[in-house]
Order: sequence, then structure tokens, then C-alpha cells
Amino acid sequence: MTKPIKQYDVIFAGNYTKDTIITPDGTRYVDGGGMNYAAHAGLQLGIRAAMVTRLAKEDEYVVQNIQADGIDCYQVYSPYSTLMTLEYKTRDVDKRSLYVKHVADTIHPEHLDGLEARAIAVSPSIRGEVEPRFFHEMRKRNSVLLAADVQGFVRVLRGEVLVYEEWGEMDEVLQALDILKSDAVEAKFLTGETDIEKAAAFYASRGVKEIVLTHSNGVLIHAGGQNHHFEFHSASMDGRSGRGDTCMGSYVTMRLSQPPREAGKWAAAVTSMKVEKHGVFDRSISEVEDYISRYYA
Repeated sequence: MTKPIKQYDVIFAGNYTKDTIITPDGTRYVDGGGMNYAAHAGLQLGIRAAMVTRLAKEDEYVVQNIQADGIDCYQVYSPYSTLMTLEYKTRDVDKRSLYVKHVADTIHPEHLDGLEARAIAVSPSIRGEVEPRFFHEMRKRNSVLLAADVQGFVRVLRGEVLVYEEWGEMDEVLQALDILKSDAVEAKFLTGETDIEKAAAFYASRGVKEIVLTHSNGVLIHAGGQNHHFEFHSASMDGRSGRGDTCMGSYVTMRLSQPPREAGKWAAAVTSMKVEKHGVFDRSISEVEDYISRYYA
């Protein structure tokens, strides 16, 4: 008997990370992973979300917690979960040091077999977590909106330290994408541009259709040759970890029903609100709507 296909609005793919977060305010231990922050943003905005991830069997409680929140989680066990330390020595969210003791195994296209969605958003943390073949296989799926975060390709593990290295397969991957998420630091490293509009245009010249580029003050949406700027209006930076992942998750979610500029408003609002609080985004749609009316009308 053929196994039935399960349908979702967005599938969020990426490995779970067991995070130690060090800031000027102290040290916290968090169940992280880009797909985790992104999927919860989508969930709160009303979509049917699924997550595909790899982690150690001993961390199965994470899967149970995600499912209890209302996200279908498809896990593939690995000898280790990714163990990451994120150190923010100052209050500048764009400046941090990353250290990794263990890394979970690669997510392969076949791990999504039996699942269909209107969009697939890939949020890897480290190069090798998702390979170029994944995007070529996902591109074969009819009418799927395909998004990825550049962080999982520019970050390379050397010993226990994550460093930025040139991404030789960048053009190959960007040509397969509809949406690319980058931050200003990654953009400067990959494009050589300090001007974020020029950096976004560089990415677009490589074939990707839309760019979501976060920086310390807000987010730039580059689509159709136009730039749309939205400032963040966070009252605090307590929940800075997961900022970019939340931004991508909310943008991809809203692009299912809204044009780029409107989706950018939602992404800026959700990200601003998330950064004020530790953990995944947990506010209601009505609160986001009020926030948009206040700051982005």
C-alpha cells in the first residue's frame, strides 16, 4: 500500500542545536536550531507547519515538545546533536563568536519523502548540514517556494570554532532559490559590500529572486529590483538569539499570501517582538497586526 502524502503550508528543515548562549547579562541553555525559531514564527501566523531535523536519540524530548506546540516534527536520529556555544561579548547582535563540540549528521532529500508543502525553508547552522543536491531535488517539486539561510553555508567548523569561509557552491545554490536570508556580516563577507542594498543586488545577480537581509537596525527586502526597508522597534534585546531565523520564517510564511513588501512588514514586526523575549516566538496574530499598525502603517 502506498504511504499517504502529508500536506503542509511550509516545511522547515535544519538540525536541532543544543545552545549555550553567553551575553553580558549571563549564560542560558536553550533548545535552538534555525528551523525551530522559523517554524514557531510560522505556526503563530496561522500556517500548518512541519519540521524535519536531525538530533541524538537522547534529545527526543525536544521532538515531543515541538509536537506538543502543534508542529509535526520528523526526526532522523544521529549519533550526536549539534552542541553550540554562542558568545555575545557586547550588545551588538551582529557580533558574536560561535563554538561547536559535536555536529549532527546531514539532512538528505529523502528525509522529506512523503511530505509536500507550498514552501520549503532550510535553516542550517553549519556547512555540510544540507548539501547542494538537496536544493536541486527540492526544485523538482512543482511550484514549491524554496528558501534558505546563508549562515549554514558560510559557516565552517575548524576544530571547535565556527569561522567564515568562501562558499564555492554559492552560485549553484542561489540559482535554485526563490528566497535567500542573509545578515549584514555574512553579506559583507560573501559580496565584499558594506552597503546592504549593493550586497542584496549582488545576491540577486546570482539568480536568487528575493533577499531578506537583516542588520542591527532592521531588515531589507530586495525583490523585483526594488528595495524595501523596515526598522526593528524592539524594546529590549533579551531574545536576540534566533532573530534571523524568526525573520525568515515569518517572511516565507507571509509570502504564501502577500507580496514582498507586505511580507516584509510582517517579518519586521514579528522579529521585533521576538527579540524582546527569550525563546521561540509565541505572540498572537492580533498582537502582530497591532504592532504593524503602530510602526509600519
